[in-house]
Amino acid sequence: MLKNKQSSLVDLVHKPVLTDKTTRLLEDNQYCFTVRKDANKKEIKQAIEKLFQVKIIKINTLIKPQKQRTVGKFKGKKTLFKKAIVKLHPDDQIALFPEN
Repeated sequence: MLKNKQSSLVDLVHKPVLTDKTTRLLEDNQYCFTVRKDANKKEIKQAIEKLFQVKIIKINTLIKPQKQRTVGKFKGKKTLFKKAIVKLHPDDQIALFPEN
């Protein structure tokens, strides 16, 4: 569980994931975020509901497998992260692309 709950909930969600597949999910009112690896579904739900003032119906989480990359003669691994796919209540929406 998180130590300092109020400030840690804001640090739990890193950024939205914007790919071809996740933009198709926007039509079904589902949003994808990268979150801290040690976060559980209850903490993710509290954080997103607090940050965006929305009601969450369902959360799916997955940890991407770590891949090895080679750049020249150097070998390394890509960073490991947890992805959360969040389904919102039909009345709610998150503005990922704000109109200026």
